[in-house]
Amino acid sequence: MLPKQQAYENLADSLIEKFNLRGIEGYYCGTKEEALLMAERFLTPGCSVSWGGSETLEEIGLIDVLKASDYVVYDRKTAKDAEEARELFGKIVTVDYFFMSSNAITLDGELVNIDGTGNRVACLIHGPANVIIVAGMNKMVPDVKSGVARVRNMAAPPNAVRLGMNTPCNSLGRCGNCLSEDCMCDQIVITRKSKVQNRIKVILVGEELGY
Repeated sequence: MLPKQQAYENLADSLIEKFNLRGIEGYYCGTKEEALLMAERFLTPGCSVSWGGSETLEEIGLIDVLKASDYVVYDRKTAKDAEEARELFGKIVTVDYFFMSSNAITLDGELVNIDGTGNRVACLIHGPANVIIVAGMNKMVPDVKSGVARVRNMAAPPNAVRLGMNTPCNSLGRCGNCLSEDCMCDQIVITRKSKVQNRIKVILVGEELGY
């Protein structure tokens, strides 16, 4: 095992201990291939599933697997208009398993997430029976303040470019603290613990994934 991989595993062990104190179930996988298998292992026959926008889930191949599966799948991108999107979200918010990543995770086990419309963090907070988070070890930060700064200056700019958003971070490559119509940082959510024991499950991956 390379030194970096060993360091990731050591850090993951300490994070999982922190998660346990916060009612969060933690796991560690060395590779994205292992993470995909782990994520699939949670699913049960006939269950309903959905996900929040995530480059990490795309990179490990989970979205393609879910779309090709026999599970009851709700994909918000299939909505044809605002009314259909509203009806679809009503189903997504009560699925058995909701997948997402976390924008940042503190060394003390807190989850830091920033959203535009808030559909992803809404499901993290309440609704789906199980929330399964997949996060590369590049998402680790010392504390909440560092996590917010990481998201706004390292994750939001490439996401703005990817989505074609008309925001300062698209052109500057860093946060402009904007209040623009396309702002993607409208909702900032810090998850200190899971109110329902082990409802939130975090799969840490010993690779750099997502933004």
